Amino acid sequence: MTSAVPTALLADRLRRAGEVAADQGVDLMLITPGTDLRYLIDADGESHERLTCLIVPAAGHRAPPALVVPRLEAPGLAGLPLDDLGVEVVTWTDGEDPYLLVSDLAGGPTRIAVADSMPACHVFGLRDAFPEVAQTLAGPVIRELRMRKDAAEVAQLREAGAAIDRVHARMGEFLRPGRTEAEVGADISAAIVAEGHTSAAFVIVGSGPNGASPHHDVSDRVIERGDVVVVDIGGPLPGGYYSDSTRTYAVGAEPSAAVRETYAVLQAAQERAVQAVRPGATAQDIDAAAREPITEAGFGPQFVHRTGHGIGLDVHEEPYVVGGNALPLEPGMAFSVEPGIYLDGQWGARIEDIVVVTETGHERLNNRPRDLTVL
Repeated sequence: MTSAVPTALLADRLRRAGEVAADQGVDLMLITPGTDLRYLIDADGESHERLTCLIVPAAGHRAPPALVVPRLEAPGLAGLPLDDLGVEVVTWTDGEDPYLLVSDLAGGPTRIAVADSMPACHVFGLRDAFPEVAQTLAGPVIRELRMRKDAAEVAQLREAGAAIDRVHARMGEFLRPGRTEAEVGADISAAIVAEGHTSAAFVIVGSGPNGASPHHDVSDRVIERGDVVVVDIGGPLPGGYYSDSTRTYAVGAEPSAAVRETYAVLQAAQERAVQAVRPGATAQDIDAAAREPITEAGFGPQFVHRTGHGIGLDVHEEPYVVGGNALPLEPGMAFSVEPGIYLDGQWGARIEDIVVVTETGHERLNNRPRDLTVL
């Protein structure tokens, strides 16, 4: 495992994590493999029954940063700049209790925060090792960092957006009457990898009435001439940052006037919401900008989900663009803007772009046409 993130940037993330933890009254964070660990030290991988755990002390707490790892997995960390980051690697072997080892290194905390995605087996093991210590989630600390993308992260998201745009540009190769959604989805998955992603994380091909289900996957339904088809696709690039973009297509024939009119409402709402993105606007402001014109046109009950979600090392992360979220937008925040209209039993449509808040407004990271494209 070799880090592709500059050591100075990782060091700054660890420092800021410690400062935010102290501000929130957390003495120690315990981070198992997942995207939080990748963000902090660029270590990839997943949790399993053997504990790997990064100990991140709050600023001013006496415990040093340390990575507790099974001895058999320690060689895989050789490419990470852990020495330069001041992170001690502490190994354990089968038969030892790694939770007590973490406790021994912890410096007597009174409140610890565990990674939101930590497996329950490790949460319970750590609870037993810290019986008198209050436990909470690390998410409120880490999200304060991860919500605000730095220039390197924005560059990766920009690259991801361009890569998924190239896949949408090829949709005419795949989406034709007489093919099943599953056949089209398989070709799209291959194209996602061919255009620079490591995998296709999700491929939604919702044709005809299936398009009215926002999280439809693919099925054996045969796409018919005249179908409206929702295509929502994305995946991670080698650096771990995700793409996510939706376009809606009409296949083999011009859509009806009713479809065109309804789609025009959606397109105008999505544009209005994107243009509302700027520093100081709130997440709920953006949701309202999309929702109000759809509601005024009589389709409010057919817009059944939030307007957007943050994106980065996870395809869904903070901030969430939804009513009731009064979070002010700040430069570096990246999220989707993806209103939809879904007519049960008939058809559906969604338009999705990733946007990043800039110092003066926003930058769109997806730039394919947003019209109802006829293939």
